[in-house]
Amino acid sequence: MNTNYEVSEALFDYLLVVNPDVVVSKDVNRIRQFIATSLKDAAAITAPVYIPLFRSEFPQRFEDDFIDMVEAIAKRQSGFAIYTSRLEALKHADGRQSICVNVANPKPLMELHKSIMQCFDLKPQHFKPYMTVARGLDDAAIAKVLPALTQRLFVRSFNCHCLTLMRRPVTGGKYERVRDIVFGDIEHMTGSLFNYAA
Repeated sequence: MNTNYEVSEALFDYLLVVNPDVVVSKDVNRIRQFIATSLKDAAAITAPVYIPLFRSEFPQRFEDDFIDMVEAIAKRQSGFAIYTSRLEALKHADGRQSICVNVANPKPLMELHKSIMQCFDLKPQHFKPYMTVARGLDDAAIAKVLPALTQRLFVRSFNCHCLTLMRRPVTGGKYERVRDIVFGDIEHMTGSLFNYAA
């Protein structure tokens, strides 16, 4: 029996991120609690803590090929330290704003992002690494919480030795972890990754 028809494939929203360590994540979540309490709005702080590097939508059948390509990049990548220093607001095209933790040494992440874009033959684009603390805030909410947050420094550091691939259906829902993609030199490293800071 020959059935010749196209099956519509479910698309997934794939996100490649760098995860901070547990200590930094806990510190970010403390700030989120302050924001949630100040604004009486828990919805603004629900996202996981990470630095987004690359996002794309494609059918699941291309997932293994995507992973292979990212693993080839990771194999050539050395571990490095990520430093933060403060919190700041980012304004989006829709007028809403996010409160983010900056990355004080963005160059290693910018180079990694550039390698990923080149790997997929995509044009370079502006990329600023950050960790989102709260998103979707209007001007009134920003005015209420940002002054208290920008008065304090957020000096932290953590080691980056892998990327995490996550996915969710394009129709929505929570991201699920697909795989951690470890940098190639990790098995040869001894001591702290701080020795390899850029």
